[in-house]
Amino acid sequence: MTENSNTEPTDIFQWANAADRDKDKLEIDLFLFTKGFTVYATRYDDSLKQQLKVLFLYDMIAGVQTGAATGLAVRDIDNIDRADDVLLRASLEKVEHAQEVVEQIVYGEETLEVFNEGDHEIRKVKGMIARFTPPAKEGEEQKPFFVVKLLGASQVMLGSSAWLFRGDSFGQFEAEAGLKVTPDNQVLIANGDIFVFSEAKFERLFGYSAKKYAVAEEKIREIEANFKIKLPDGLTLSDLARENKPLINKLQKVDPMMTTQEKLIEQSETMELELMMDEATEEIIIMDYKDATKFVDLLSDDYLTSEMTGIKYLARSKKPLHDEPSSDDPLAKLAER
Repeated sequence: MTENSNTEPTDIFQWANAADRDKDKLEIDLFLFTKGFTVYATRYDDSLKQQLKVLFLYDMIAGVQTGAATGLAVRDIDNIDRADDVLLRASLEKVEHAQEVVEQIVYGEETLEVFNEGDHEIRKVKGMIARFTPPAKEGEEQKPFFVVKLLGASQVMLGSSAWLFRGDSFGQFEAEAGLKVTPDNQVLIANGDIFVFSEAKFERLFGYSAKKYAVAEEKIREIEANFKIKLPDGLTLSDLARENKPLINKLQKVDPMMTTQEKLIEQSETMELELMMDEATEEIIIMDYKDATKFVDLLSDDYLTSEMTGIKYLARSKKPLHDEPSSDDPLAKLAER
């Protein structure tokens, strides 16, 4: 069951059944990627193959199959009003860094460096990806799927600082580095779709805050309904926002109903900001993310002039001088006594 999605998603329940059917025949390749989203190939002993399936796959299959029997729903991750007890889905092309990582594997695997602790640093690794490839079938292209896990600093053990406990005594940890892989379900990428089992870890893996993007999209719809803006053909305000994390954050607190186009333009002229205008259509012209940021800063009333010095400021943080203290403010409660 899929709700509030504009595209036909991968059938996650069909995926689970197929993966369960083929689980003994799946080929597994393991990759690492850094905080800068550079992907490395790895090698592993055959003795780890079964453990890889246990840690990365079996619980995920079981969870989806159990969900099919209990009415699990799949919801678009960008939907603001979604419930918390559903499986979240996003299109891979929407999540830039996830797409970047997958494309390095799919299209550039032969050029990937093999990770070596002597040449690289395991502490700079952000995530692990297990690629599962089903057995080939005559006349069919078997598409791989990817299971992604966050690799936190607490999961890394360096040989220079770790001890090994064997029997009844401590000894030197002999390997260069060790990893503790958690068995929890986090992220699945299959057929151009991302299925998010842990939203917090998904956000840390790929820097994509679905809730923030959803709020930003809602604010952009309000802006487009209340202001006349003009962008180059093929470019939207949403496109510019998705490429600019500070702009996404700024949009969280914007109230497009607090001012009008006329007042915004007047403030721009007062602050000498050179906001571009189409005189014929009276539209505000936004050419790039710098123009979009300037527009949103104006909308947030972040350009101020000091009455004392006459200096113009861009205020990154504002607190109303005569704000009423909140009911849970401890100082306010103390004053009432």
